[in-house]
Amino acid sequence: MAKNNLNNMMCDLETGVCGEAGSNAMEFIDLSAPAKKVTLYYTTDPICSHCWALEPVLRRFTEQYGDYIQLRTIMGGLLPNWDGFADVSNGIGKPADVAAHWREVGEHSRMPIDGSLWLDNPIASSYPPSRVFKVIQQQSDSGAAIFLRRAREAVFAFNANIADPAVLTQLVDEIGLNGAAIVQEAEMTHARQLLEEDFDLARSLGVRGFPTVIMVNEENKGVKIVGARSLDTYVAALSQIVGDSKPAAKPVPPLAAVLKQEKRLFAKEIEVLYDWTPEQAAEQVRQQLAADSYTMHELLGEWYIEGLKS
Repeated sequence: MAKNNLNNMMCDLETGVCGEAGSNAMEFIDLSAPAKKVTLYYTTDPICSHCWALEPVLRRFTEQYGDYIQLRTIMGGLLPNWDGFADVSNGIGKPADVAAHWREVGEHSRMPIDGSLWLDNPIASSYPPSRVFKVIQQQSDSGAAIFLRRAREAVFAFNANIADPAVLTQLVDEIGLNGAAIVQEAEMTHARQLLEEDFDLARSLGVRGFPTVIMVNEENKGVKIVGARSLDTYVAALSQIVGDSKPAAKPVPPLAAVLKQEKRLFAKEIEVLYDWTPEQAAEQVRQQLAADSYTMHELLGEWYIEGLKS
């Protein structure tokens, strides 16, 4: 309710307004959010290291421009199994070859990647966590996104084999769903079919590598971006396909709000989200967050914070 103001009692006979009139008797206003006229297809895989490296940029992009886009995450099927698998461009022909590659990606992106599981507990296939994602996605897009994030944290930062049914069950349980039931369902025929439908869609979109982001407007014209790119690249692509109007960036939520909805934030994510230097990010964490609302940890030369339940 508006606070009392004596001017509100002054009524003008000519304008028909009680209180202060604007400069125009009639003007157009738009209080609605921008229509989601762009479909963003994000083709990825739970064990795609460059997708993990993209997390900070993708988080900021969806935070600031989410009103324009309808996000559709597609599983691409990076590793069916090791029978005949080879990634010649990266020198990968067996599980042990992945460890050094992952560490290199982690060091370059500063999104921590351990990678030693490829030496002592290698992932046999990325299909099991992909199918779990698809089963959860049938219930909730947001739930599937949370699962994918937790699975990536588990495999990259904490070296867990996310093809192991026990690990998958625990991850699903931790997000408040029935892990045993969902992991069991993920082995059924219909879950396998859901994953195949994603593969078919990825092929129809011309996807060959991960991550691939494709933004398509209502006229089915769009832009394909392959690999982990800068924020400016995705903003420029969005600007191009929404037409003449430049998309307006929403303010990024305060750090406390972001941490409240997240379980864990890595230093690089905080830096990218707020355009802070590493030194500024560490200082702002101390200044903006209550001491009893988070804990700070170190991992592979980087720090991260975890929110504490109130």
